[in-house]
Amino acid sequence: MRRNAQSSLLAAKNPKGYWEGELSSSALSTATAVIALEAFVRSRGDLANHRRETITSLIEQGRQWLKTFQNKDGGWGDTVQSLSNISTTLLCWGALHQTRDEFDQTNHLATAWIEKHAGGTTPEVLAPAIRRRYGKDQTFSVPILTALALTGRLGESSKAWNLVPQLPFELAACPKSWFAAMRLPVVSYALPALIAIGLVKHRKQPSWNPVGRTLRSLVTSQTLKVLQSIQPTTGGFLEATPLTSFVSMSLIGAGEETHPVVENGVQFLIQSARSDGSWPIDTHLATWVSTLAINALSHSDEFAAHLGQSGIDALERWLIDQQYTTRHPYTDAAPGGWAWTPLSGGVPDADDTPGAILALDAITHQTPSHDPSIAKRAEAGIEWLIGLQNRDGGIPTFCRGWGTLPFDRSNPDITAHAIRAMIAWQTRLPASTQSKIDRSVRAALQFLSKRQEPDGAWTPLWFGNQFAPDESNRTYGTSRVLLALLCTIGHHAELPRTQFTAGLKWILRSQNPDGGWGGQSDVPSSIEETALAIESLTACISKHALMLPNSKLLSDSDHAATLSAIQSGLHWLLSATREGTDFPASPIGFYFAKLWYFEKLYPLVYTVAALNRARSISTMLFPEHSHQN
Repeated sequence: MRRNAQSSLLAAKNPKGYWEGELSSSALSTATAVIALEAFVRSRGDLANHRRETITSLIEQGRQWLKTFQNKDGGWGDTVQSLSNISTTLLCWGALHQTRDEFDQTNHLATAWIEKHAGGTTPEVLAPAIRRRYGKDQTFSVPILTALALTGRLGESSKAWNLVPQLPFELAACPKSWFAAMRLPVVSYALPALIAIGLVKHRKQPSWNPVGRTLRSLVTSQTLKVLQSIQPTTGGFLEATPLTSFVSMSLIGAGEETHPVVENGVQFLIQSARSDGSWPIDTHLATWVSTLAINALSHSDEFAAHLGQSGIDALERWLIDQQYTTRHPYTDAAPGGWAWTPLSGGVPDADDTPGAILALDAITHQTPSHDPSIAKRAEAGIEWLIGLQNRDGGIPTFCRGWGTLPFDRSNPDITAHAIRAMIAWQTRLPASTQSKIDRSVRAALQFLSKRQEPDGAWTPLWFGNQFAPDESNRTYGTSRVLLALLCTIGHHAELPRTQFTAGLKWILRSQNPDGGWGGQSDVPSSIEETALAIESLTACISKHALMLPNSKLLSDSDHAATLSAIQSGLHWLLSATREGTDFPASPIGFYFAKLWYFEKLYPLVYTVAALNRARSISTMLFPEHSHQN
């Protein structure tokens, strides 16, 4: 199984020598792209015939895809495997507005779903239903209401815009350093939406307050310049179809259909369309999945043989080239971080940065003659992470201090990942940096201690499980934190062993009777979650074996229970992956604003990581088959 899985992962590299992966198609992305492109075609009577025909064809293909992948209950989920939800269903409903004949049944089923789950389809019912889903965070609720207003699903224009809150787009004209203090109603990555959606509301329904109305009119030109300055060369904000679509449709609705931001955004949507008529949520996560792949393969003693020296050197150069060496124009992030993609729409973040730092660590251990300047790169990345650390000791995703909304707060999964990256390089860095790491890790551990739940688990931010009652994925979060805590043993102030043990016991209790793991107990097992659990449990066994008898990590009963859980999990993986040859993906990923996605490489990468770790303790797991892989 291990050899099959590893061969599949190596074969998944692209011709350039790294992994690009493949994100799931998204009904939400497809709906927003259709709405934006239709608005563009309607507003531009001057389009050349061939361009109009191209865009019109994409709109029709997108609608057909939505019709094909409507769930049986009449709604839509974010992916073809996702449960129906109010956000995606309303956007798809908006994209199909004013369609007739062949879409009548599709619209009828969607309307019935909305009536059942929202309580009706009148604007007065829909607006509060959307706001309830997102609470105080207006990052996604206001764009959805805007899209529905622009498509006519909120009724006639004069009344529809009463239901769309006014975003303070005028604040985008202020220095970026002020944003955290201003407590904006959207998260840090949503600045383009703040500007464009705020502008269309202003244009459609200006404030009754003459001072506010005049101020917004005066700064409109400046805010549009800001928006244009932060648009990536690809045209796609964050390389994300939904965000780019919301910005484009809003500017068009505001009468700015010829603005360069719209032209570039529409071109991005055209180029991002898939041949089946759908759009993904993002172009790809190449940097992220490549670092996951490198780190998974690095747990094998065949790492160098599999990749070859030229392959390792190429990956090393490619990773180094992805590090930001100047301040980022979009988020104003300092130099030193990595994004999830090498494309221009990416922004540095605190999950991809540790991934890259750990991958560079793995490469240097396999390449004795590696470039000594890599340590400087790793140090810059670690300094970047430390600079991002919040006062609570945790680490947020993008920007320090924005912590009023969920996707800008400190979170356990990213904090744990950062701890692992810091410790991996600590002894090779200058004494002053080592001291900074000590302080940072100590604060991060205090954060993790406070965020541990009473049952021993940790809840992550960026991964979820649609079948869990609260859609959380504690298996992901707890397994990632356990790996971080193992790194701190013998190096730093540790969490009390009782807290570590509580996390371990939570993983053990959460194993399903079939041997696999879901997002928590009694949630259907998946390849991804089972592999993540096995990797963390195997790491616990390995660490335990290295410790002195008087300081053992696990009690005898926990040691036996952990080995048994790993064995059962491996048997489940063997069956679920057809002995490492088939890796169906599950929607466990959360994207911006809790958009579900699945990534083709996740089950494969996580399985390889788990199996390579398990091989190191194979004599304990299966003594009678210790010679086999």
